[in-house]
Amino acid sequence: MTEPEYRIRARCTDSTITVYQAYAPEIGLPAARDGSFPPAWRRDRMTWIKPSFLWMMYRCGWGAKERQETVLAVEITREGFEWALERACLSHYTHGLHPDRAAWKRLLRRAPARVQWDPERDLLLRPLPHRSLQLGLTGEAARRYADEWTVSITDTTALAHEIHGHVRAGDLEAARRLLPREDPYPVPDGLLDHLRR
Repeated sequence: MTEPEYRIRARCTDSTITVYQAYAPEIGLPAARDGSFPPAWRRDRMTWIKPSFLWMMYRCGWGAKERQETVLAVEITREGFEWALERACLSHYTHGLHPDRAAWKRLLRRAPARVQWDPERDLLLRPLPHRSLQLGLTGEAARRYADEWTVSITDTTALAHEIHGHVRAGDLEAARRLLPREDPYPVPDGLLDHLRR
């Protein structure tokens, strides 16, 4: 079956979705230890969450990039995730979706969330023909994410390193067996209509 170009794939339950972020240890370790973001986590800046584990690995270099050494799996409420998607704006102007550039810029300034669709990655971190969602949260959305939507925070750095070890050794099957299972997210009808070309 052909993968659609735009689809959210994620680990989810009936009430939660898991997203990934990577931080320096001074943020990531206390967040995982306490199950909540520490005071040093700034609620007044944009934060990007990614439902795709492999896209996060591409972004953080399997947890090896500076200030991204701690990889977190953050379980949040689906209600919160969908609240952000409903109020999000695409991070770039798209002809035919937005009336014009000025209208898109007004939407972007007001929106508490923004969406980018970037090529999904395979185990070698090569781009795939279908896209993966990144959700940027700012203002009210960032505060709600940290203080209301977060259900649990787990340090998955060791898992990232273990999978990467198998990839480096050429054992892609062993690496694949360890990947978190990500299924198509059950998007309510119409929720993404303003976020896809």
